[in-house]
Amino acid sequence: MVNDNNYGDSWDSWVEEALAKLRSSKLLRSLRPINLSPQPHKNSEDDYQVFDEMQPWDRSSVEISISEPTFHKWLLDIPSSGDEDICSNGVADNKEANGRFKKLLLFSGNDYLGLSSHPTIARAAANAAQKHGMGPRGSALICGYTNYHRLLESSLADLKKKEDCLLCPTGFAANMAVMVALGNIVSLLDAAEKPMKEDRIAIFSDALNHASIIDGIRLAERQHTVDVYVYRHCDMSHLSSLLSSCELKKKVVVTDSLFSMDGDFAPMNELVNLRERHGFLLVIDDAHGTLVCGKHGGGVAEEFNCDRQVDICIGTLSKAAGCHGGFIACSKKWKQLIQSRGRSFIFSTSSPVPITAAAHAAVIVGKKEAWRRKAIWNRVQEFRALTGIPITSPIISLIVGSEEKALKASRHLLKSGFHVTAIRPPTVPPNSCRLRVTLCATHTADDLKKLTAALSCCINFQDIGLCNSRGTARL
Repeated sequence: MVNDNNYGDSWDSWVEEALAKLRSSKLLRSLRPINLSPQPHKNSEDDYQVFDEMQPWDRSSVEISISEPTFHKWLLDIPSSGDEDICSNGVADNKEANGRFKKLLLFSGNDYLGLSSHPTIARAAANAAQKHGMGPRGSALICGYTNYHRLLESSLADLKKKEDCLLCPTGFAANMAVMVALGNIVSLLDAAEKPMKEDRIAIFSDALNHASIIDGIRLAERQHTVDVYVYRHCDMSHLSSLLSSCELKKKVVVTDSLFSMDGDFAPMNELVNLRERHGFLLVIDDAHGTLVCGKHGGGVAEEFNCDRQVDICIGTLSKAAGCHGGFIACSKKWKQLIQSRGRSFIFSTSSPVPITAAAHAAVIVGKKEAWRRKAIWNRVQEFRALTGIPITSPIISLIVGSEEKALKASRHLLKSGFHVTAIRPPTVPPNSCRLRVTLCATHTADDLKKLTAALSCCINFQDIGLCNSRGTARL
């Protein structure tokens, strides 16, 4: 059995050795913040206005409109390039007062807490834009990293209970950067053009991991430094068997924490037990758990009380935070390695300063307005009670089977005033087409009653498939 100290000695020494190689080759990259004055708020969270209940403007995060042409094309499943509302002069033809638009209730977004319409967050973006313009003038390693970016990194590191954090332009880029950096470790440690088999890294990936993880692993594979093992979705017996039969020393397990299509949680407690036994690096993508799960919004690891056992936590600011961007919460050593070898970070322009300021405000508001987390989990309980479907998260995957059935159900909901999209191949395997319903803190109990009434007219809740995919990703 491998205890945490032995684990730490192994991976810490490998990362430290890789950093030493980068240092000696003068390839270690640094982040040097450009100071934008006046300074952003540092320790004045009380300066951010928060609320203890839903406000009228909160509803704009779930109440939307689409044009009549878009509405009819959707009903007829006619392909669209999104130009229905544009006149010949390039200006949107906005005639909502004349009935040209259809109002819908959004049940397919990822704005889980409704923060995208929060005035405090909008004010933070507006103030930064007025003071500093949009920026950011370049990539983070050149001139795009500012005191605003550093402040956001610090707040995310605190949220995730990690030593440090690295901002990335998107969550997709964050996953890519981590996987590519992992592949670089072997080439840094082994001077040979083709590393020995026993020096390679074994990456164990859940079959239903996000596309960004899969694509990152594909890039790592092209370096000929990693072996990839795909374990059946959330099947810890299969993972345990693969780990036990793998003779490589350097092992990594990567998984979504809350799966975006099926809405189920990774078995965190079992993963932690396996980590203790096998000494692997545990990497989670907490895109859908950040600010949604845990008492303080720390995510799935906080919810399962295993923050310390998660080595690298990847996340996004485009879902519950209601903003844009990605991040990697990790140790300072891992941050140095990723910022020096993660190509999707190195060669991307930094996030604009107003977006960064808004995201920092969102982290503060998301933590302090705990009523939003309570509200979204109340909606989960209410949906379960109304339908009898044993959902466990705000992501509800109603598997109906064929593409025709999924499209028909989506069109029925559209006519009933609900924005719920049909998820089809290649996003999901054939004959597992589904309606993906997402609940938000700004939905009401009455919204759910109306939605479930409309759903009951096109699907049978007793027959519906839920979270039953056990496919294997093609790496």
